[in-house]
This record gives sequence, structure tokens and C-alpha cells, in this order.
Amino acid sequence: MSKFQPPKFNYSFFLPKYWLTWFGLGSLYLLVQLPYPVIYFLGTRLGRFSMRFLKRRLHIARRNLELCFPDMPELEREKLIVQNFESVGMGLFETGMAWFWSDKRIKKWCKVDDLDIMARIRADGKGVLLVGIHFLTLELGGRIYGMYNPGVGVYRAHNNKLMDWIQVWGRSRSNKYFIDRHDMKGMIRELRKGEILWYAPDHDYGPRNSVFAPFFAVPEAATTIGTSILMRMANPVILPFTPKRNPDGSGYTVMTTEPPTGFPTDDPIAAAVFMNKIVEKEILKAPALYMWLHRRFKTRPNDEISLY
Repeated sequence: MSKFQPPKFNYSFFLPKYWLTWFGLGSLYLLVQLPYPVIYFLGTRLGRFSMRFLKRRLHIARRNLELCFPDMPELEREKLIVQNFESVGMGLFETGMAWFWSDKRIKKWCKVDDLDIMARIRADGKGVLLVGIHFLTLELGGRIYGMYNPGVGVYRAHNNKLMDWIQVWGRSRSNKYFIDRHDMKGMIRELRKGEILWYAPDHDYGPRNSVFAPFFAVPEAATTIGTSILMRMANPVILPFTPKRNPDGSGYTVMTTEPPTGFPTDDPIAAAVFMNKIVEKEILKAPALYMWLHRRFKTRPNDEISLY
């Protein structure tokens, strides 16, 4: 596969079809210049307000929680859903913070725990598979962690060409460069070179190149075999991290976990089970921040009826 080519600014971006995008980006830029306590207030309220209109996403989030935590009391689950949608609202602002805040302001409101773990790994010269769970804080989490340990981003192009350009510009502030998410050979090459590769193995990417493995209380969840391939071919160190929004509104703490050992490289299903356990542990550190509104279990084995 050819090397990822970052999008370039094009004068066609000034055409009327992009005016609404410019308005949205400009509004977001101005909003994230506000003091963080004000951003926190606006973001959480916007998230709560969105529950009135995002009915389908609300249903998906509730269903995911029912499937994953069947023993959770209903009141606790509904409270978690409200917190999750507050994070949906904050996620919009946090994307703007990731792209438009200065390094100085990021460092004022954000910290990374256990940086010595990465330092230890890097001293050995091994590649690092930085497991980024799909938290609603993931955009900001990548910026925070990349300030201290810049790596290689796995990239999916945006359908809107202007958004694609600004997205790459924003993410380049804490990434060295990017690799297309389908370029498995490129990922293996970078890991063998000793690079840090940001990789997310926790969404349902369809039946192709996936196996079914338990995820929380769901016995069969479609799980990518990409992790198994990367581990077998490049033998990197797995390093999970969680960008947690402090519940008191005081900012963010990125938590890194000691690398797990014993990855089963010879069995794709065992590898998927292994990775799902890692993902579960990270989600439980900040369950209200996970993307529960994503249809995690849309792909079913043997054409089973949809869980949604």
C-alpha cells in the first residue's frame, strides 16, 4: 500500500459548500478559548440537552450497557447514561481543545501518570503498540500523551475534505506522521523500527478480518484480528492508556498501565480474548467516558438476529 499522503489546503475550501464547516470550526475555536470551567459547564449541559434529540444513540447506549452489565441496577445504569451523554457534549469541546489549545494550556489542565513506564520500554528499543480505547476523550488524550511521547497515528480519512485537512493539522501537533488504518504492512514496519503506534482494537469493524470473542457479558463480540497480526509480525510491547476527565472539573489525567505479558500470538481467538480483557479493564477506569453510543455488537455470528 502506498504511503499515507496528508491532505493539503485547497482553495476550493472557500466554496459555499464548505461555509457551514468553516462556521462550525470558527465557533469551536472561539468557544475553546473560554476558561476551562466554563467549557466544562457548557459541554456537560450540551450533552444532557442532546439526549432529547439523539434518541437512536440513546437507545444504543442503553442497550450496550444492558448487554455488558446485565446485573447493573436500572437507576445506576440510567445515571451512567446521563454521565455518558455529558461526555458526548464535552467530547466536541475536547476535540477543539486538542486541535487549538497551546502546549502551555494543555500542560496546565492535563497530566500524564507513570511516564516512567514508557521511558523504560523505550530504553529497550522495542516498538510500542499504544492501545487507545475509544473513549470520548480520545482526541484530547492523543494530544496530551503525544506531547510527551509522539508516535505514529493510525488514520481514517474524513469524508469532508476540509475537515480531513484540519483534522490532520490538529493531530499532527502530537503525532510524527500517520498510517492509513488499512496499511497493516506499514504498521508492522514502523513497530519493527521501534516506533510508538496508536492503535484502537475495541470497535466492531465488521466480519472481515474479525473473530468472535467475549466482551464483558456478551459471549460473542466481533473483534479485530489486527492486533494478533501486529504482535506476531512485529512483537511490540502493548501499552494501554486511558485519558480520564477528572470528575471534579479540574482537568484530565492520562493513566498508563503496566504492559501485559503472555499475549497468545499463535491463536487469533485467544488473542482477541486477551485484548478484550485489556479493553475491559481500561473501560472500567472511566466507564462514563466510553463510546457506548457506538453499535459495538452490530456484527453477529451465523446471521443471528440483531441485538439492537
